[in-house]
Amino acid sequence: MRIFVTGASGWIGSAVVPELIEAGHQVVGLARSDASAAAITAAGAEVVRGTVDDLDLLRDAAAASDGVIHLAFKHDIAFSGDFQGAADADRRAVDVFGEALAGSDRPFVLASGLAGLAPGRVATERDMAGFDGSTVSIRATTAQEVLAFASRGIRSSVVRLSPTCHGEGDNGFMSTLVAIAREKGVSGYIGDGANRWPAVHRLDAAHLFRLAVERAPAGSVLHGVAEEGVAIRDVAEVIGRHLDVPVVSVAPEAAAGHFGWMAGFIGLGLPASSTLTRELLGWKPTHPSLLEDLDKGHYFHAPAAGA
Repeated sequence: MRIFVTGASGWIGSAVVPELIEAGHQVVGLARSDASAAAITAAGAEVVRGTVDDLDLLRDAAAASDGVIHLAFKHDIAFSGDFQGAADADRRAVDVFGEALAGSDRPFVLASGLAGLAPGRVATERDMAGFDGSTVSIRATTAQEVLAFASRGIRSSVVRLSPTCHGEGDNGFMSTLVAIAREKGVSGYIGDGANRWPAVHRLDAAHLFRLAVERAPAGSVLHGVAEEGVAIRDVAEVIGRHLDVPVVSVAPEAAAGHFGWMAGFIGLGLPASSTLTRELLGWKPTHPSLLEDLDKGHYFHAPAAGA
């Protein structure tokens, strides 16, 4: 297939593109900068220059493709405080893809998340987030719109990713925890640290996106979860061992001062299952687990001078 991929040079996209090409697909990647364009070209894909705000360009690229994988999200403005603006831009892009693909039976795969899906229990693919105005539910409504595309003649699916998609080069939650431990001189967790996060290696996630665009049935919810839940205390212990710093419990009331912006996440229990995904698509994660990946040491390379 000729597959249009947004976010093609990002953390997940840079693994999805070679996964697709190695399987014999032709990839067209959206690039908003010269650096992104160079990375996409180097991976063996074609480049379309533009952003997720260029709606006419998105419409034309989708119409000229056999399928679309939408990975891009305006994380820069989201993390600067305008999550609603990022979510609105995402929704507009999704609407345009729906218009371009309607009635074609072509695949459309959306990247989404698992956080906050089923508080207090293990989330499954059958769970749907309610709308409460939170940032989690704002994105969830977009995912539900994509699932509804199935009634419009689109083979739509949503891949809900674990909060930590780990691997060498990761600049997400795990690398942030390492940086905090290095700065504070202790590796911390909140309370007893028994709360668990699901995890997936980014190469296993990339494989799931390929399976989704190739053969996920219309209206499928898929979970990019290799491990149902990894205790945050276990994560902290590996970090403490590699940095040779104490591993300590941080009181909930002191979390904001210690973890900064991560305080609202690090104490959450977010376990999730991927049983239905594995049964549906035969997906079998094969890459290192989160703790194995941390133990490989690449998260602990000292930052460059002046970094």
